Amino acid sequence: MNNAVAALLEKNFEKYAEELKLLIDKKSVRTAPEGEYPFGRGCAEVLDTAEGILASHGFDMTNYGYYAGETDLGKAPVLMLLAHLDVVPEGDGWTREPYNMKREGDTVYGRGTTDDKGAALACIYAMEAVRDVLGEPKTGVRLVLGCAEETGSEDMEYYFAHRPVLDYTLSPDAQYPLINIEKGRFAPAYEKHFEKQTGKVRIERIDGGVTQNIVPGKAGALVTGIGADELKPLCEPVAEKTGTRFTVSEKDGGAYVLCEGQTAHASTPEMGVNAQTALVEVLASLDTPLKETLTFLKNTFPHGETDGESLGIAQGDAESGALTLNFGVMKFDGESLSCNYDARCPVCSDDMSVKIPSDAVFESAGFTPSDDSHVRPAHVVDENSPLVVEALRVYEDVTGLKGECLAIGGGTYVHDIPGGIAFGIEFPGRDYHMHGADEFADVKEMLLTAKMYAQIIIDICY
Repeated sequence: MNNAVAALLEKNFEKYAEELKLLIDKKSVRTAPEGEYPFGRGCAEVLDTAEGILASHGFDMTNYGYYAGETDLGKAPVLMLLAHLDVVPEGDGWTREPYNMKREGDTVYGRGTTDDKGAALACIYAMEAVRDVLGEPKTGVRLVLGCAEETGSEDMEYYFAHRPVLDYTLSPDAQYPLINIEKGRFAPAYEKHFEKQTGKVRIERIDGGVTQNIVPGKAGALVTGIGADELKPLCEPVAEKTGTRFTVSEKDGGAYVLCEGQTAHASTPEMGVNAQTALVEVLASLDTPLKETLTFLKNTFPHGETDGESLGIAQGDAESGALTLNFGVMKFDGESLSCNYDARCPVCSDDMSVKIPSDAVFESAGFTPSDDSHVRPAHVVDENSPLVVEALRVYEDVTGLKGECLAIGGGTYVHDIPGGIAFGIEFPGRDYHMHGADEFADVKEMLLTAKMYAQIIIDICY
């Protein structure tokens, strides 16, 4: 590590938390377009705030229609640092204010402290320190700050329609040591229509998960023609078997059954307890017009199974691991039943091994695909590529920890950028509550991130 750059970073970091608060206190959750702001006023305001911070550090920013901001150090840039300023909604369970950053010792709390505003600011400090010690680089480094990573990276679609992909792209939007493989994804939707229900016991509606990429922590259904006292005994053995909790109450002229499990990200469905699959077991035991269909879903998505075996799409490879599957959404309105699942697919997967057999299974049960989903290919960067080798060397040098490549089921900001890798910012063994309540970051760890990014800039650009 360049000692002079490291020393300057340590000095400059005295004001890091103060400037980070300016970004955290902006609620940059995507909303409807508003005039010139494609992702709403909050995302635009945080980009304006970042522009002011960049100016205070001696950098000019070019604003690409409030999709993203760009600043360069040096000419003819070859290295891109890519971070984002938008955040997910705050959700429930906070013990601190999500958009009023507080510092407690070396810990800073607030939405975006880790994902990804803290990292974006660390990149600014890294570029400033390198410039102030070493001057202009031989080849430039570019920092890009996006505004819609959390909602599908539409910002990067726009940005790269106007700007080139550079030789090297590095994003602090994940975890250390380094991610060079991101699984592909298949997230289809299926639908089945029913004639008007007859019979004593009927399911009037099902309220399954909210989104495909989250393990449903809650799922409920309204059943008529049966009382709550009759329905409760059917839930008890399922609760014991699945580790979920059922509540049955009289509601809307019937019995409403609510199942509660544990949410998790779809890239790690084994970390959650799927309330929806447990609810299906209960509903499939009832003699209703939906019994055959619900039995199909029970057998296709058995509770606790996350590898797609029962659907016939289980597969894997040594490079990226096994396919994982989350049965994420199920809705029924009395006439139409819709289902969505999310599969994270290894490098070996394609439409022939995932989409075609999946469609065939659902069509055999009377469902039709309600969208045109295809398998999104995995993102793979050779572990011997110059950027991977450089980043891991710097990681080991600065932290003293072992560097290695990781393959993950989630997607990072670089998934669609050729040669792009995710480097940091979460250190191994810590839960920063990213996307959860009381998200936090460690200022000392952010300093380490700034040092590592500074050294990579030096080695590649000077």
